[in-house]
This record gives sequence, C-alpha cells and structure tokens, in this order.
Amino acid sequence: MLALSRKKNEAIIINNNIEVTILEVKGDQVKIGITAPKEVPVYRKEVYAQIQNANREAVDAEGIEALKNLLG
Repeated sequence: MLALSRKKNEAIIINNNIEVTILEVKGDQVKIGITAPKEVPVYRKEVYAQIQNANREAVDAEGIEALKNLLG
C-alpha cells in the first residue's frame, strides 16, 4: 500500500486518467472527489463487497441448479 499525505484541494493521479482530490477534512472524516472515465467503476469498499457477495451467491445458485439438472 502506498500512503500519501495530501491537504485540502490537493490531488493524486492514478494510471494517467483517474484523479483523486481531497475536498474537505473535518475531524476524522475526509471527503474526496474522484474523476475517472465512465468505463471505470468506482465503489465504496463496503458496497463493492456486497456486490461481490451477491455475484458469488448468484453463481453458487446457478451452479447448484445446473448440477440438479445434470443429475436429473
């Protein structure tokens, strides 16, 4: 992991086309802005984990259904 210090209105660039800017710092909260191409999905980590879990459950359900169909 790369750890960087940034102040309000300072930014970092990722892969030449993603910019992460510090918008506000209040106590222990930091508000960031992310500018990325439309084809680059950007999620909060907890939302990403929910999506991944839902995808796994869907694949598992499909796999079980396919196995049932195969076994007759």
